[in-house]
Amino acid sequence: MAALPVNIPTVTVHGTYVGPDARALAGTVTFSAPNMLTFPDSDLFIAGPVVAVLDENGRFEVKLPATDAPGMNPSGWAYVVKENLSGVIGGRTFSLLLPQAKPDVDLADLAPADPSTPNYVPVAGSQVLTGAGVPASTLGRDGDFYTQYEATTFLGVTSTTVTMWTRTAGAWIKVGDGIRGAAWYINTTTTPSVDTRPGDILLRSDSGDIWQRGASGWGSPVGNLKGPKGDVGAKGATGATGAVGAAGPQGPKGDPGNGSVNKVNNKLGPDVVLVAADVGAVAAAEKGAANGVATLDAGGKIPAAQLSTPAGVVTSVNTKPGPTVTLTAADVSALAATARGAANGVAPLDAGSRVPVANLPDLAVPDEWAPADLGLKAWAFDPATAMSSPAYTGNGTLRFVAVVVRETVSVSKIAFHFGGYSEKLTAGSWAAIYTTAGALKGTTADMVGVAVVPGVHNAGGATVGAALTAAVSLTPGVYYVGFVFRYAGTDGPMLLQLENAFGAPPNVFGLTPVKRFGVWAGGAVATTAPATIDPASIDNGSNRFWVGLG
Repeated sequence: MAALPVNIPTVTVHGTYVGPDARALAGTVTFSAPNMLTFPDSDLFIAGPVVAVLDENGRFEVKLPATDAPGMNPSGWAYVVKENLSGVIGGRTFSLLLPQAKPDVDLADLAPADPSTPNYVPVAGSQVLTGAGVPASTLGRDGDFYTQYEATTFLGVTSTTVTMWTRTAGAWIKVGDGIRGAAWYINTTTTPSVDTRPGDILLRSDSGDIWQRGASGWGSPVGNLKGPKGDVGAKGATGATGAVGAAGPQGPKGDPGNGSVNKVNNKLGPDVVLVAADVGAVAAAEKGAANGVATLDAGGKIPAAQLSTPAGVVTSVNTKPGPTVTLTAADVSALAATARGAANGVAPLDAGSRVPVANLPDLAVPDEWAPADLGLKAWAFDPATAMSSPAYTGNGTLRFVAVVVRETVSVSKIAFHFGGYSEKLTAGSWAAIYTTAGALKGTTADMVGVAVVPGVHNAGGATVGAALTAAVSLTPGVYYVGFVFRYAGTDGPMLLQLENAFGAPPNVFGLTPVKRFGVWAGGAVATTAPATIDPASIDNGSNRFWVGLG
């Protein structure tokens, strides 16, 4: 069996059809691509449907070009699949994508199960898997979901964390962070952060401190269950006067007073509790509070949050608060730069202020043959419109042909279609590309011998690409291709040409000075491409030859 070139990716499709009683069905499955697929890099056209015949087991297998093969023209299409099964009424017809990323597929995994939606082709999984650990890379298929349940016990509190995963492009991707409610812990010693989650609460029963777990650990206490010592109670009523006892003997003389304090700031002892107001101070609770006092930061300055905003000072831009504001295109009702040339975005303009062909709708793209369809970047005219008889260019005659470049391209060769010639070119033969102002853009090496332009001897001729000494980038516009062939004897190259019944057809056809075909009338022909030419010296010739750019 013949095989496609190795540089064309293929997908092997197989399937099995049986009846309800497990008997093998007979019939065919037809895969239809666009009428003509072109693979320029392989010099290959592929056309026609592929009909797979079910074998005695009701099975078929067929190898087809991938629908996303690189360099294929057209692109962005799908196979139309038609099932023709003996004894089965109403065979299905549906569309099918065969991307090269999945080189072997079973049609039962891809074909629609509901005939009422024939163009729906599922290509991903839809299972919901569960487990206690991270999902293995070999588990499931693209489109599947995985729920990870992870249970931990810390300080007597058991918590379960739920983490969601989804499989995309052959790998499991975590969907957000793990889901788990906050937990309270009670401890009397330094508590590690491991096995806890941000948002958890810790109570130190020995000190009354309350901690809340942050992203990096417990941090510092956020509060304390023990309040400040309460105020002193009111002085009780004076008790009744006791009876006077008998006078006792006079005791020894007492020691001088020891200076004990009975009252502080007019508050009686023995236990005196003072507050900030008792000593004319500001309470610590008023630091940074409304109607209190301002705080100072580590640099000894008042924080910006405690400063009032003067009139006329900008504090936000497009509702985004300062001091540092970053706006996006959407914030100013604009399109992002990435929307340029993207789907649902805006069309770009090329260097000539025109919309590139790639961004035009299908109706705006001509349906006739274009240079790219034959592996070229530009040409003088569609070669199918040329005469079937080629013509000589003349020995040592410098010819010019204009070509149109529609979009910026890189050109590395000048193409000629020779009807045939057997002798080698001699020194001083060259071809070059000029602007319409006469500036040289690129040139071939001397085409002496057969290294640059080989002889052509086959029926119908052949297209020959003469390589430039270096590739050149051409922006949209009109360019002149100049060429001169020198050869010994009379058998020189014969080129493809248009009809020339006028004998010396004009080379200016419109209302601009652009000359499409012509011959050099500016004196002696140089043996190498000049750095500049005078377009006014391009005169009418007796032929209109074809050239292309590749």
